[in-house]
Amino acid sequence: MRILITGAAGFIGHALAKRLLEQGHEVTGIDALNEYYSPLLKRARLEDLGVEAGEFPYGGETGSGMFPAFFFSRLNLEDREGLAGLFARRDFEVVVNLAAQAGVRYSLENPYAYVESNVLGFVNLLECCRRRPVRHLVYASSSSVYGGNGKIPFSEDDPVNDPVSLYAATKRCDELIAHVYARLYRIPSTGLRLFTVYGPWGRPDMAPMLFSRAILAGEPIRVFNNGDLSRDFTYIDDIIDAVALLLDEVPDEGVPAAVYNIGCGRPMRLMDFIHALEDALGRKAELEMLPMQKGDVHQTYADTEKLRRKIRRSPDTPLEEGIRRFAEWYRSPRNPLR
Repeated sequence: MRILITGAAGFIGHALAKRLLEQGHEVTGIDALNEYYSPLLKRARLEDLGVEAGEFPYGGETGSGMFPAFFFSRLNLEDREGLAGLFARRDFEVVVNLAAQAGVRYSLENPYAYVESNVLGFVNLLECCRRRPVRHLVYASSSSVYGGNGKIPFSEDDPVNDPVSLYAATKRCDELIAHVYARLYRIPSTGLRLFTVYGPWGRPDMAPMLFSRAILAGEPIRVFNNGDLSRDFTYIDDIIDAVALLLDEVPDEGVPAAVYNIGCGRPMRLMDFIHALEDALGRKAELEMLPMQKGDVHQTYADTEKLRRKIRRSPDTPLEEGIRRFAEWYRSPRNPLR
């Protein structure tokens, strides 16, 4: 298949591109390479896909020395003309939208970045899919859409009308917009409500990277809500397994739009996560206990029955094993931020 992955230099985009290329697909990746977090890590991910480090001129195209069927272009979703030109050149069959302004807390400081990238950028992408129809649009939503939902585990049938951050609101907005385009223009779409993703090549603004850097440097780690938090930590390979299988599961009944929880279905206490990381790194953490942050939620917990019925599997990597693999990568030369 000819597949477009947006956010291809990101954590999930890099891993998905590598998997699909190994399966023999033709993959075009785009990424803005913005500085929300270190571009060094984004460029290292591209190098892992065989794209040599360079200036990456905006709108240009760079091939891979490792995967002849991979092409990378530096491009923003907000660039309507640039996106339209790319769709005209490549004639994509499947589009996977993983590009977004990430981070719950940053949305409190820079709301415009979230609306421009996560909403306007997504509409631009949908318009390209409308004008040059694709077989399937798959896009990243987030477990944050469940917001203040007090019912656990979180089910796709639960109400999602109580977001607690702008980031969550933009992701729910994407789900609604995708549904409208599916209804009006018959663009089959699948939304991925991703739960806390971790593993090698992860984002440096998330707990595994933040905590590992601090622990190895002998610095305190910031533990919010005094450690009374639980997260449905989901290993990156499990996420990619599910996404790769869902690409072929094209919605075709009624309004051709679907959403799935992609999570482990086994929430882990934050303190247990920290202890697993201490064991993997061979160091004890110094803890700085802090109150709850704005925009945060107490617990995430995925009901994965719908996903299991559709692809006959669900994420199952034990946290201890996933953390061990992450710690091994973190301390290796492959990590440019170690």
